[in-house]
Amino acid sequence: MSANYQARVHQQYDKEVRPALVKRFGYRNVNMAPRLEKITLNVGVGEGHQSPNLLEDAVQTLRQITGQQPSVRKAKKSIANFKLREGMAVGAMCTLRKARMWEFYDRLINTALPQVRDFRGMPTTCFDGRGNYTIGIREQIVFPEIDIDKVAKIRGMNITLVTTARNDEEGMELLRLLQFPFRKN
Repeated sequence: MSANYQARVHQQYDKEVRPALVKRFGYRNVNMAPRLEKITLNVGVGEGHQSPNLLEDAVQTLRQITGQQPSVRKAKKSIANFKLREGMAVGAMCTLRKARMWEFYDRLINTALPQVRDFRGMPTTCFDGRGNYTIGIREQIVFPEIDIDKVAKIRGMNITLVTTARNDEEGMELLRLLQFPFRKN
């Protein structure tokens, strides 16, 4: 990517969304308007200690979807009921920022989410109270980068859209203006 490249959604944010947020919430400065800060993807591999190939498959899947190397997450403490020991690999995560974040967001709302079976929109109840939105996807094969024939096991993932909004109302308005497919009530 060149130095002055801007994703389509990022251009839309700068030209349309930010001024609309300033007008709607009456900010004194355009920099007070909420923005998308980062997107994190998290894949849990519960049975990863039994088969190391499952963990490697999850890492490879995240690498294909995001275009960057995910980090392997390890258990912080032992839990006997889950046969889990401290330090065991339990999943993989990836954090996207700047240009990759905007490109991923564009692919997520225009390509991946419409591929979800029986998709009628995302619920508006998944905000955390601080303007961040978390969704769960049950199948990683909704992303076009994934070759279905090479998938060892279909697994889900959590995607968190982290914003600089101060509350859920501001976060919802930001995502709504960025054409996030919320469910129509």
